Amino acid sequence: MIRSALSAIPLLVIPVGIYALLTPILGHGPLDGQAHVAMTRALVAFRTAGGGVWTVSTSDLLLAAGLVIAFLDLLKEPRDRSTAVLNHALSIALFVLCLLAVALAPAFACSTFFLLTLMVLLDLVAGFIVATAPPNMEPRRRGK
Repeated sequence: MIRSALSAIPLLVIPVGIYALLTPILGHGPLDGQAHVAMTRALVAFRTAGGGVWTVSTSDLLLAAGLVIAFLDLLKEPRDRSTAVLNHALSIALFVLCLLAVALAPAFACSTFFLLTLMVLLDLVAGFIVATAPPNMEPRRRGK
């Protein structure tokens, strides 16, 4: 029971939660917009073969992690129907919380958190599409 409930938690809560934890550490709380400025400062820079410089920030790492986690969340199959319903409900709740954070807290009104919110929305829509698709959808083969 606990295992199926834990498997229903959307994995994108991880990068959203990390952003929420970094906000008071790098800024002065959720009402301060300075956290995003700190997250976009370069952590490391790589020189490319063409002579360019590729800088990587905390924000970049968080978005990359979000993309990987979103992909893994799409691959995760629910164990049963009730787990899938709980996953959808929690995904909706996470999306609403992200929207409220963007609208009400200045520290969350930035491109990084907007893109994380977009990932949550796409994961939510993909979950509904997968849940409503017919079970044995196989592509048609030509000539048959």
